[in-house]
Amino acid sequence: MTGPRVVHLSPATFGSGGLFGGGERYALELARSMADVVPTRLVSFADRPRRERIGNLDVIVLGPPWYVRGQRLNPVHPSVIRHIAWANVVHCHQRFVLGGTLAAAACRLTGRRVFVSDLGGGGWDVSAYLPAVRHLYHGFLDISRYARSVANHDAEPRASVIYGGVDTEKFSPDPAVPREPLVVYAGRLLPHKGVDDLVAALPEGLSLELIGRPYHDRFLADLKRLAEGKRVTFRADCDDADLIRAYRRALCVVLPSVYRDRYGTESRVPELLGQTLIEGMACGTPAVCTDVASMPEIVEDGATGFVVAPNDPAALRSVLERFRDDTTAAARMGTAARQRVLDHFTWPAVVKRCLAAYNGERSAT
Repeated sequence: MTGPRVVHLSPATFGSGGLFGGGERYALELARSMADVVPTRLVSFADRPRRERIGNLDVIVLGPPWYVRGQRLNPVHPSVIRHIAWANVVHCHQRFVLGGTLAAAACRLTGRRVFVSDLGGGGWDVSAYLPAVRHLYHGFLDISRYARSVANHDAEPRASVIYGGVDTEKFSPDPAVPREPLVVYAGRLLPHKGVDDLVAALPEGLSLELIGRPYHDRFLADLKRLAEGKRVTFRADCDDADLIRAYRRALCVVLPSVYRDRYGTESRVPELLGQTLIEGMACGTPAVCTDVASMPEIVEDGATGFVVAPNDPAALRSVLERFRDDTTAAARMGTAARQRVLDHFTWPAVVKRCLAAYNGERSAT
């Protein structure tokens, strides 16, 4: 197959309805970069329809959709068929939603190739009752080796690891911006993100900015209680420019996700990639993550940052103190972090892996 026309199908667009997450950003940025290579559309859903052009990418937002069982990330809209008819490849960015399954069935019926990446979450879908639905897809494009493993794709010949990327011109260091004694967390404020451990670990002499919207009232109240007497700022409304400035100012970016949160709830898949780690590293900022899920695939312990045990504020505090007390080493790790992103986590590299998979080539990753 040469010269594909590609539709990326995403349940929601980045920033819509108060969403602030790697999954929504992933679909948008991949589609935008792919549009520089082949004709590409991003089709998504919202209560109000719209259409816009971002660079070479056509973004089509269909609405208002039917939300299956009221689930906001499980939309269905009949106009999807028209956009499938335009494409010869459809890339779904959520596997366990009814809209994705219906799109896959439509592709099979009309002779189009269809692929899926699981970006986390999901909703009601017939695949829960009909396991054979997985055979509708020509390929599974997993965003990390961990994602491939938890999806039981290690021995699946249709599976490839494509990873994720970042716009390395937009997310980049700025020598004119001085580093501050600052730690940054970016993402949803949810218990499985382990943000409570980060607040508890914050040592004297450092500030912490928590960039992201709260989605759990009890957890937010607990975070504010833990933050009393510490230099912790909650920033719920940040755009990309604000986020990049924060990364550039910070000594490190931290993603402390856990399998078991403070309330005893287990999360089997707390992270499928760790997009904000990549963004911060692209800005020349070293990263700290827990030894959980996919994140050790991104952060090289001792080289581009540190990997620490989950649910261990003392271990987290120790590495934060190292950054505080040795800013030269932090800067050296930040340089290495930027280089690691350039070598492994750019959107053009992800596009190349996707196009190879669309052509039936399996990644050796």
